[in-house]
Amino acid sequence: MSAAPQPAGDVPAVVATGRRLEAEGHPLEAIRLLMEANRVAPDRRIEEHLVGLRHEAFATLDRRPPDSWLPITADPAPAGSLHELGPGELTAATLRAGLSRQGCVLVRGLIPVERAEQLAAGIDQALGAFDAGAEGAPTTDTSPWYAPFSPRAGTYRIGGRRNWMRASGGIWTVDSPRMLFDVLDLFDEIGIGELLTEHLGERPALSANKCNLRRVPVTTSTNWHQDGAFLGAEVRSVNVWLGLSHCGTDAPGLDIVPKRFDEILETGTEGAIFDWSVSPEVVARVGTPVRPELGPGDALLFDHFFLHRTGVDPGMTRERHAIESWFFAPSSYPDGQIPLVY
Repeated sequence: MSAAPQPAGDVPAVVATGRRLEAEGHPLEAIRLLMEANRVAPDRRIEEHLVGLRHEAFATLDRRPPDSWLPITADPAPAGSLHELGPGELTAATLRAGLSRQGCVLVRGLIPVERAEQLAAGIDQALGAFDAGAEGAPTTDTSPWYAPFSPRAGTYRIGGRRNWMRASGGIWTVDSPRMLFDVLDLFDEIGIGELLTEHLGERPALSANKCNLRRVPVTTSTNWHQDGAFLGAEVRSVNVWLGLSHCGTDAPGLDIVPKRFDEILETGTEGAIFDWSVSPEVVARVGTPVRPELGPGDALLFDHFFLHRTGVDPGMTRERHAIESWFFAPSSYPDGQIPLVY
């Protein structure tokens, strides 16, 4: 749960203490204090600074693997129908059980509908600000909804991935300092950080290029895949896929194979779109796909072995709003991803 907000009059002092701790080499404590201050008095300067601070703080983490974590393996019992949890039933034990049994955990109403609608509206503002920036608007006009993130020079490359993401109906969460703050503040509030720290055995890190705000059009392309095909099979991960609008019927949803896989399936065979995607023939051979109907506030949690795709049909008429946030154990952080501490 998040720390209790400080009185508004204390905000300057909290910010000053956070900056001092950062300068003294304590970035994680600085992040906590700056989050507290921004909850009381939102400030785009703090939000933009938090983005860079989370990135730089990754270098300070102890990345030795924990002694107690055991690999997740498939439960030999038949999976049956897709099991659903209420938000009060989501624990490290039920998450691990769901991953081992069905490759995922479906949580109905993880956040209230009103909160989901607010986040969906924030996605619209972030996409609009991105487009304004692409047309030449200065960052001073588009921030805090869009302020392009710059990772550590000489270490990480962005290339054309940002524009590719926008063309597919989304933007990186890290490029919207306000939305990154709102999403991580929400995760603090509902205990996602504590849950994943317990599950992974270490404080998780996020990926700047795998955390996305999405408004998926009905014309989107789709392909079956396991994210481990390009992240690597040896990482330890959890994706918190948060739906913000009704989807799966008249708006694109998720097609999933509710089954645990312990390895990366064959990719790039006939019918696959990319060399890392799985052909429909392989999918039909290994499992039975389903498309759950999801509402605003519903969440699906899964890892890099989960087999899924965007579920879209020609008759769909509405866009789908959603947020995906990939968390990784720092001790097995994947190459090619741009890290942020949680």
